[in-house]
Amino acid sequence: MKTVFVKPQNVERKWFLIDAEGLILGRVAARVASILRGKEKAIFTPNQEIGDYVVVINVDKIAVSGRKAQDKLYYRHSGYAGGLKTVNYEKLAEKHPTSPLEFAIKGMLPKGPLGRKLLKNVKIYAGAEHPHGAQNLEKIEL
Repeated sequence: MKTVFVKPQNVERKWFLIDAEGLILGRVAARVASILRGKEKAIFTPNQEIGDYVVVINVDKIAVSGRKAQDKLYYRHSGYAGGLKTVNYEKLAEKHPTSPLEFAIKGMLPKGPLGRKLLKNVKIYAGAEHPHGAQNLEKIEL
């Protein structure tokens, strides 16, 4: 058997739309990460960018279960001694509604240059409006 190497420029890439209103954060992030990697395609290759594009709307109405709104913490560090900053989900979602989903998707993608490249293929919007109407979006129900 010969191994088939697919060139990224020869891959047909689609655009998908996910309406996140009322859906669970982790479930949406897992599905988006899978689509971005191209795991649903028969030609999946772990070291190539063959996945599709995803547009996620209504992220400001996404849900988390249990007490995660108060208990889930996001960390960042200034680089200085004692510079660890924490913020919970509730405050982060209030100030930057798209950030929790971005962080969740980023954590599910490979680390390194491929993961950073794949993260550019997801477009996240807090409201229902998006500028990607010309891409003939295919709606996905979760």
